Amino acid sequence: MTGFVTFVSAGPGDPDLLTVKAVKALGRADAILFDDLSSGPILALAKPGADLVGVGKRAGRASPKQDHVSRLLVDYALTGVHVVRLKSGDSGIFGRLEEELTAVRAAGIACEIIPGVTSASAAAAAAGIPLTRRTHAQRVQFITAADTTGNLPPGLNLPALADPQATTVIYMGKRTFPALAEALIAHGLPPDTPALLAEAVSTPEQVLHRSTVAELARTLEEERSPLPGLILVGNLAAGA
Repeated sequence: MTGFVTFVSAGPGDPDLLTVKAVKALGRADAILFDDLSSGPILALAKPGADLVGVGKRAGRASPKQDHVSRLLVDYALTGVHVVRLKSGDSGIFGRLEEELTAVRAAGIACEIIPGVTSASAAAAAAGIPLTRRTHAQRVQFITAADTTGNLPPGLNLPALADPQATTVIYMGKRTFPALAEALIAHGLPPDTPALLAEAVSTPEQVLHRSTVAELARTLEEERSPLPGLILVGNLAAGA
């Protein structure tokens, strides 16, 4: 008898931003495999006796390999239990969800996905700004600025990313932002385009830093905090 896997999107960290469906799944699970950024108070919603297994990956730290995480997820489910895979933000946005889905389905295990609040939406809300504006930001684009090696991914559509009329949200980009900013400016993005660095969004450690693309690139070249963060670029990042 095989178990069941629920992929739960934990949101950016504040338990109050979980969906009702996510809370119910956490309370039913026999085992929870969680990311670093979805640990802490969210795990208090687990039922007594549930196995809590940390499988998170963080830049610059020793982390489990993805194939190990997928194998562990399958192994738990094959014992017949209900497993929650607790993933940070929205699991379908730069969360390597597809690889884990593929492993689970290949093993014949039933599963479901519970969507959640992505860090981009939470950062914009914390900063008091929308992600779109009818006349000046009619498009939103999400990118990751780190490939599997931690470097700037090749093949980025730089002309699209340099569009000053779009809101660009950059995940996992603090280390590579100086190089990305240089490339965007070379493709026509004004250096004084507003940029917002949002760190530890929705947690007590939250920090919001408004700047420009050029200024933020210089800042991150010199110093980076260990807090998880993402960067919003575009006219709306300047705030009201």
